[in-house]
Amino acid sequence: MAEAPALAEDILREIRREYPHLPLVLDESGEPMALVGIRRAIEGFVQLQLADAEDRPRSHPAVFQEFGRGQSLHGRSLDSLQAMYRLGVRLAWRRLAELGQRALIPPPAMYELAESGFEYLDGLVDQSVRGYAEAAARQAGERLRLQRGLIDLLLAGPAEQAGGPDPARALAERAAKIGWPLPDRVSVGVLLRPAREAVAPAVGQGVLLDMETEQPRMVVPDPDAAGRPELLRRAMAGWSGAIGPPVPLADAAKSLRWAEAAVRLVERGLLPGGEVLHCTEHTQELVLLQPEELIDDLSRRALAPLAHCGPTHAARLADTLLAWLETRGGAPEVAALLGVHPQTVRYRLRQIRELWGDEVDDPDRRFELELVLRARRLRDRRGGR
Repeated sequence: MAEAPALAEDILREIRREYPHLPLVLDESGEPMALVGIRRAIEGFVQLQLADAEDRPRSHPAVFQEFGRGQSLHGRSLDSLQAMYRLGVRLAWRRLAELGQRALIPPPAMYELAESGFEYLDGLVDQSVRGYAEAAARQAGERLRLQRGLIDLLLAGPAEQAGGPDPARALAERAAKIGWPLPDRVSVGVLLRPAREAVAPAVGQGVLLDMETEQPRMVVPDPDAAGRPELLRRAMAGWSGAIGPPVPLADAAKSLRWAEAAVRLVERGLLPGGEVLHCTEHTQELVLLQPEELIDDLSRRALAPLAHCGPTHAARLADTLLAWLETRGGAPEVAALLGVHPQTVRYRLRQIRELWGDEVDDPDRRFELELVLRARRLRDRRGGR
């Protein structure tokens, strides 16, 4: 026990020689915490040997938890810390071996002492690991909180952001707190959980992910960057949802609105599920199916002449009308597209002209008819209503 103070200083001196960049943190009394920890560890080990087997304390100096916390807070791994511990144990064992020789302690007792030393080291490491894990968990929780705040601000839209003193500055400050470089363009994704307890997808660094909402949200920086689409595709395996179109950073809320619209279509079965879609690959469906009430109203007015026909005949006339509008051709072209005889097409086209009259020659009316007929075809293909 009398050797503990000097031995602690020797160990710290050697550690600082091996690791010259190691920061030296002082406690309230101005003494290096590392020196205090080493001295307490030596004294604790000696006390452990002096106690009876059944009365031996199992606790270790709490300062070793602080060492672990410090490694986490400064972004260092536990490997270097454990290397320092091993260095300290080697120096301590040399001193103990010298004392054992002087005291004529028999080798079997020294072997037992060495075994006890390594067991004691494991306890110190456990303390540091606990402190490291606790600090890492707190840091992760704080980062997630800051990240959610940044996502909320990004997706609030210009109107809500304008309520602050300087939206651009507030955005930059929040991004800086989590080390997120502000990109020029972003895409915003909305996800559907494959299961309530689903593990967050490994989207990688740089992608902001908020798993706290019912439908998780993510902000993808520079979505067209090389390798980004493939990385997201692999990370999102097993998930459903949609990623909005790339937009300038200030317009992130617009990308979110399109992603939300696509997710609603996925939930209705009008877009495929079981994967994370890119809105830019489903523009037609989003344009024609997303404004459902407007399209339905236009459909009732534009297709009113078919109301006097039977359901089957009305469907055939509608198919023929759409094929004619799409091809802008005569009976042979329309017949080839529909797989019917040209004479059948001529008969149907005469009926169409009787029902709509000169309106089928008006460009605006033809556009409306093609719009509602394409929307209805998309719904029929997806089984939607």
